[in-house]
Amino acid sequence: MVEKLELNCDVGFMGEALDLARSVQFQTSPNPTVGALVVSSSGNVVGRGCHEGPGLAHAEVSALEQAGQAAKNGTLYCTLEPCTHLGRTGPCVSKILAAEISRVVIAIEDPNPNVSGGGASYLRAQGLQVDVGVRRLEALKLNECFFRWTLTGRPFVIMKIALSRDGRVAERVGARTQLTSIESSRSVHKTRYEVDAIGVGSTTVIVDDPKLSVKGFERSSPLTRVVFDRRLRVSPRAQIFQSKAVGPVVILTNQRALEERQKLAVSLRDAGAILEPLSSGGIGEALRCLGRRGITSILIEGGTCLHKAVWAEGLVDRVQQYLTPINLGNEGVKWLDSRDVVSRLGTVRKKRFGPDLLMEGDVQRSS
Repeated sequence: MVEKLELNCDVGFMGEALDLARSVQFQTSPNPTVGALVVSSSGNVVGRGCHEGPGLAHAEVSALEQAGQAAKNGTLYCTLEPCTHLGRTGPCVSKILAAEISRVVIAIEDPNPNVSGGGASYLRAQGLQVDVGVRRLEALKLNECFFRWTLTGRPFVIMKIALSRDGRVAERVGARTQLTSIESSRSVHKTRYEVDAIGVGSTTVIVDDPKLSVKGFERSSPLTRVVFDRRLRVSPRAQIFQSKAVGPVVILTNQRALEERQKLAVSLRDAGAILEPLSSGGIGEALRCLGRRGITSILIEGGTCLHKAVWAEGLVDRVQQYLTPINLGNEGVKWLDSRDVVSRLGTVRKKRFGPDLLMEGDVQRSS
């Protein structure tokens, strides 16, 4: 009976710690989003904390500092395993020991295979009771981008597409075509607000000349705009270079293209582009390059060739399909096989935005 009561309390307190983490979600990249709660030996919440960004105090430290002496013999609830390494701030386990906490409840272990379980093991070795796994799935969902980046070295990839009723993306090759409604556009901008980067192919820049900015949502950090351009075709006069305040522009290209088009490369750098040469030009290498730049999530908006590449390589984590009531006809540009894409998703979430229907789901993997 006592164990059951304790478990119920753990679930409730961890829920509050998760809420603290959610209050700063999308603000901490490339660091994880973490919340922490200190509960005194008498069962009262005496400290709350969340990690608000790189270089700032970790959630556990903030919560313990707020708790002060009231933390002694209490319980610390943390949505992610406390760290044992010295980074921009000191190791959290040292602060926990100094506060004389008697028990630590962790939602999920550190995803890094080199350190996973290290914080919990260290605290247990020092005589603390450590319990792991309370509301684990919620904690995993909260940091899905950080986990993907940590485990694979590449960002979490969201593939977004707007489709006509007859499965087309444009009226014809090379034609700029607006399909979605104002309501859908706001939904897209919300996703842009949530990710570290937006990615498009060079043809999208040439045909649509987008700014790739965020409207209606105020970001706390710059938004990286990524152009996948193996042949180095984009113009330094493109609109994307006229909106430097939004964030940096990274062009992923081929080393050979850089050597063959040196004058264009100079002009692009003068316009503010960051040119990243790739040895193979493959999409996997490109995404790992972004991962090394600290980009943990990317929204790939098009075009069709880029979508086909990331899909074929099995590098898509989430799909967002905006289905519109417009018909484009036989001359329209086809996308991937939409039914095949949907069949490989898990639970598909559906939501109406004006006349459009968003179908969103995560790609199911065997491992």
